[in-house]
Amino acid sequence: MEVEYGIIGGSGLYDMPGFEAAERVALKTPFGDPSEAFLLGTLGGRRVAFLARHGHGHRILPSELNFRANIYAFKLLGAKAILSASAVGSLKEQYKPGHLMVPDQIVDHTRRRPDTFFGSGIVAHVSLAHPFCPVLRERLVTAVRTTGVIVHDGGTYLCMEGAQFSTQAESYLYRSWGMDVIGMTNLQEAKLAREAEICYATLALVTDYDCWHPDHDHVRIEDVLKVMKENTGHAQAALAAAVSAAPPEGCACQRALDNAIITDRGVWPEETYHRLRPLLERVDGLGEGA
Repeated sequence: MEVEYGIIGGSGLYDMPGFEAAERVALKTPFGDPSEAFLLGTLGGRRVAFLARHGHGHRILPSELNFRANIYAFKLLGAKAILSASAVGSLKEQYKPGHLMVPDQIVDHTRRRPDTFFGSGIVAHVSLAHPFCPVLRERLVTAVRTTGVIVHDGGTYLCMEGAQFSTQAESYLYRSWGMDVIGMTNLQEAKLAREAEICYATLALVTDYDCWHPDHDHVRIEDVLKVMKENTGHAQAALAAAVSAAPPEGCACQRALDNAIITDRGVWPEETYHRLRPLLERVDGLGEGA
């Protein structure tokens, strides 16, 4: 069953009410195994593949996630757009625990995670100036507003390595940089979805004030999970509403590889091309840039 949307559930969001699952599919990719088997079914009348980012029972650390396998598998399933949800800490007073945010920018502060499909003889440089799909972002913001929860339209997500939460000195530093929220997962998803020419946006669930706030000088996982539990229903409702419309068509995200591949077609290694064929089929033979 080819899907229209992918949904990645993060901490505290392991399923989707209203999601009518038809089958469970375990996929293999050239980059290894995804986090979990995919649940394929319908949500809001649309064909959807759901993936628990951290696996069943939340057993995979952010640094252990096989982001390439996850996004590649969504490409194999035919997804045109991916919506994700993730817990974040707030770095500014106005983003209060319990609020939701749909970020429009992201900063990479990770250290040891593969974040490109390319290399091994094929070089590509996609644009990431606007890392989240503007069409999906607008839909998410509109969908959250229907739930009555406070949602912030735009903001910068700092992606840290983890698995530990920030030191207080780090938290002060990130605030001085002008960052808005902090999490551990969305950077690689955004980069890889762009290379795979899949629209991508994320719904950030604010759970805490990191450790800079005078009334919250450290992050406790029990508090994070409590806020997540309280807001999970709103996030699920917003995601369901966002996928009720057809995926974007003709979006720039879906043509990200136009002119991005700078390696001459005549020297593409056959093994690399075979591994990347689901990503390269559209641009193969376009001529310039391919």
